[in-house]
Amino acid sequence: MKETADLYLVATPIGNLEDITLRAVRILQEVDFIAAEDTRLSRRLLQHHDIDTPLTSYHDFSRPGVVARLVGRLQSGERGGLISDAGMPGISDPGYRLVAAVLDAGLTVTPIPGPSAHTAALVASGLPTDRFVFEGFLPRKKGRAGRFTRLTQNSATTVFYESPHRLLDALERLATLAPQRRLVIARELTKAHEEFQRGTVTELLEAQQNRSPRGEYVLLLEGHALFEKRNRQVDAAGD
Repeated sequence: MKETADLYLVATPIGNLEDITLRAVRILQEVDFIAAEDTRLSRRLLQHHDIDTPLTSYHDFSRPGVVARLVGRLQSGERGGLISDAGMPGISDPGYRLVAAVLDAGLTVTPIPGPSAHTAALVASGLPTDRFVFEGFLPRKKGRAGRFTRLTQNSATTVFYESPHRLLDALERLATLAPQRRLVIARELTKAHEEFQRGTVTELLEAQQNRSPRGEYVLLLEGHALFEKRNRQVDAAGD
C-alpha cells in the first residue's frame, strides 16, 4: 500500500517501547519531519527504533504561527508525522488544532493507530466495554466539582485520567457522590510497575490513603445503570 497522506497521526507507546506497529515505524522513517510534544522524550523512542527523521516541536503552548508553519511545510510538498509523548496524538493533547488546520487547508490526514491508555485500561478493567464515556483529564480547579457530579451520572463506564497529586482528591469526590460504585485504578500501563486495583470507590480510597501516589493513572467508574441493576438483583435475591 502506497502512503499518500500529507500528515500522519502516529500512535506511540504509552510505556513499553516495543508497543509500536511496523507501519508506524515505517511511516516515521519515511516522512520529512516529525512534530512532537517533547522532542527530548520522543528522541529516545526514535533512537530505539533507528529512526533519524528530523524532529520539530509542537505542544500545548505552541503559538498559532507554529501551526501555520507546519501547514506551510505540508503545502510545499513535504509529508509530516505527528506524535504525542505517549499514545494516540489528538487524545487529551493539542493535536486536534493541527489536524483542523491541515484539513482546513485542503490537505489529507491519515491515522496510524496503536496504543492508547484509556482503551488499554478499559479492556482489562472488568467493567462493561460495549459503551463507555471518555472524560480525558478533569479540570484542576475551576469546574472540577461540577464535572465529577456529571460523570457519576453517566449510564455507561466512565474513563478519565488523573495526575498523582490529584488522585486522592478525585477519590474523595467520588466517595461523596458514589461510594459503593465499582472503580478500577490502572497505573503505569505497559511499564515495569503496571498495576490494577479493583473495588468500590470507598475501598480504593481507603487503600490509597496509605500510599504515596506515583505514575500516571487511569480511573474507570462503573456506570450508574449497571450499579442500579446490580442493586435490584441483590434486593430480589434477598426477598
